[in-house]
Amino acid sequence: MKKKHVFILSSALALSVSAFAQAVSNNTVEYSPYPAKTFPNNVFFGDTHLHTSWSTDAGMVGNVIGPEDAYRLARGETITSSHGLKVKLSRPLDFLVISDHAENLGLAPAIAESNKELLQNKWGKKIHDTVKAGQPTKAFDMWIKQVNAQEDKLAGSGMAESYWLRSTEYAEQYNEPGLFTAFIGFEWTSMPNGNNLHRNVIFRDNSDKANQIIPISSYETVDPEDLWDYLLEYEKKTGGKVLAIPHNGNISNGTMFDDVTLTTKKPIDNEYAQRRMRWEPLYEVTQIKGDSEAHPVLSPNDEFADFYTWDSGTLGPETTTPEMWPRDYARSALKRGLVYEEKLGTNPFKFGLAGGTDAHTSISATEEDNFFGKVSLTEPSANPHARFNEVIVARTNPDKTQQIRHWQASAAGLTAVWSRENTRASLWDSMSRKEVYATTGTRIKVRLFAGWDYQSEDLNRSDFAEHGYEAGVPMGGDLVNAPNNQAPKFMVRALKDTDGANLDRIQIIKGWVDSAGKTQEKVYDVAVSDDRKMKSNGKYPLVGNTVNMKDLSYSNSIGDPTLSAYWSDPDFDAKQRAFYYVRVLEIPTPSWVAFDLKVYKGKMPEGATQADLVRQERAYSSPIWYSPSK
Repeated sequence: MKKKHVFILSSALALSVSAFAQAVSNNTVEYSPYPAKTFPNNVFFGDTHLHTSWSTDAGMVGNVIGPEDAYRLARGETITSSHGLKVKLSRPLDFLVISDHAENLGLAPAIAESNKELLQNKWGKKIHDTVKAGQPTKAFDMWIKQVNAQEDKLAGSGMAESYWLRSTEYAEQYNEPGLFTAFIGFEWTSMPNGNNLHRNVIFRDNSDKANQIIPISSYETVDPEDLWDYLLEYEKKTGGKVLAIPHNGNISNGTMFDDVTLTTKKPIDNEYAQRRMRWEPLYEVTQIKGDSEAHPVLSPNDEFADFYTWDSGTLGPETTTPEMWPRDYARSALKRGLVYEEKLGTNPFKFGLAGGTDAHTSISATEEDNFFGKVSLTEPSANPHARFNEVIVARTNPDKTQQIRHWQASAAGLTAVWSRENTRASLWDSMSRKEVYATTGTRIKVRLFAGWDYQSEDLNRSDFAEHGYEAGVPMGGDLVNAPNNQAPKFMVRALKDTDGANLDRIQIIKGWVDSAGKTQEKVYDVAVSDDRKMKSNGKYPLVGNTVNMKDLSYSNSIGDPTLSAYWSDPDFDAKQRAFYYVRVLEIPTPSWVAFDLKVYKGKMPEGATQADLVRQERAYSSPIWYSPSK
């Protein structure tokens, strides 16, 4: 929470300081160079996607924790969960976006408070009275019905305005520049036919500008192009800045990165590509509802592609088919974006990689031994049935094989931002230029640079980062027109989570368009721990597994605490468009399911195997793109 500080300087002291300053020669060489530095020198970890009880699909199904306690928890305080458990993070977050759904923001607390604006609305009074009569499930069904019909029966009640103003007020109250950033934001919840096209909207600005609008909702439109119009109008009206991060696309049934526009079904064109990249510089690649960096079928030569793969259903009744997967997953979209750039002149899928939880518990907890689940119903419990078996995806699909249950949830994710300082403006600017990376919940530190003139010895320079910026570009950047057809040089450093597991390896994933116009990909192991040697098949041996399933401990006797690599692309063709991003893997550690089984002595969930009890956490950098021309 903000604290006011008062500084008193006596006249005598002020005069003495002034006299001393005059005594210093103007020719004195500045001793400390650091005030003049401008490059990002800190990495900050936070959650760009958290819901509180003010999201109706959280507050009407058991979550009673509002924004205030969500901020307190993120800042390091202890709170009480919706089911009465004490909760504290092992380490505070550096920033948080409370992205409550725009659709009837604050309905649940309004019912609890018997809000005057709610009761003056006919439908509002009806849903209020239904809850107060002890029929919350019936009331929730009433709300779902109007959402699916895109019919906002609270329109004109003043509810949206009131709770938005209260939301931004809480963000201001808990925002403390330099210590903790509370972004103002919301989630636009587009879900045509149950296909997830949600976007998290994040403002660079304070409430003086954000309060000049109210969040756009899916009642008004489900088309992302209309959302972009709204963002443009916001900037024109206020002079502020705003961006949107698309929700993890693995349950979009091929609509997240489609080849046609949503409403007109016309092929995407250059104007569409330019608008999408202006407003959506990042993409949420990992969260509780699975990981969408890659798919094992789409990347059959990638032995680490199958990580929390949710590929069988959506939030609606439609069945997912394999033909949809290339338009759901990040790596495939990045490759297809290169083809579009050659065709249109603009890449519509030129995004950096971010992570968030999408927790609907008000609790942003990504550690396996402190995971509080997707919704309040799946908080830790001595009765693990709902915790493991609650259906998260494909609830309304008649094909029950499409269903994904909560035991398959990932305790993820986080966004790491390279920035000069922990403020709204500085962090947002880094997001806008894609100098961020995603993690599956761990706090690995990753730095990536690419350029034409790096030397191998630069990897060990004391001014590594400064030189990286001076002679190249960081993650999220662009390289253009290879001089003399030379291959780009990459410098990567990775440092283990200080409270976590050692590192297994650093990989650089390359995607490109070959001479025949087809997309290709390749995974390069550029740094491997424990001095392992490459096998005859071009792969390195697995790092091993020290997890003790009896006490769920693991040992950092394998892996390395730090890894680094200087690498030049051996397959580079200066005429071919390409992207490169880094994936850093930890050594195996126990999953949250393993901790639950140990603590509550439950049975292995149906469909789970021993492999689900051990995971390799990871980080994904934003790409660096190469173009033969720009």
